[in-house]
Amino acid sequence: MKRLTSLSLVFTLLVVACGPRQVEVTTGPLPASDVSVVLTNNLTQAVNLYVTTGGTDVFLKQVAAGSAEVVPVRGLSAGQTVTLKARTVDGTRTYTRPNIYLAANYEWRVP
Repeated sequence: MKRLTSLSLVFTLLVVACGPRQVEVTTGPLPASDVSVVLTNNLTQAVNLYVTTGGTDVFLKQVAAGSAEVVPVRGLSAGQTVTLKARTVDGTRTYTRPNIYLAANYEWRVP
């Protein structure tokens, strides 16, 4: 009986020790961006904000109608020349601001 109890205890410890473990996976904080766009959307519908550099549009964020947001521009540094685009969510209108120099908190109002 003692042997059976000992084996039972060993078996229980092995099951607990070899069982699944809870692991928490998280990402680190995003690196701070040194440039951003303060977009004020005066339209009655949301707009998608893009930055164009080297002929490629990169989506930044959707900004709600009648609101203003500070949108960080990651991967680009201050002083670069880019084009900003704001396209209405229904795709009917596009507003552009070509040849701007990126800086901290560059302000743009649409329209």
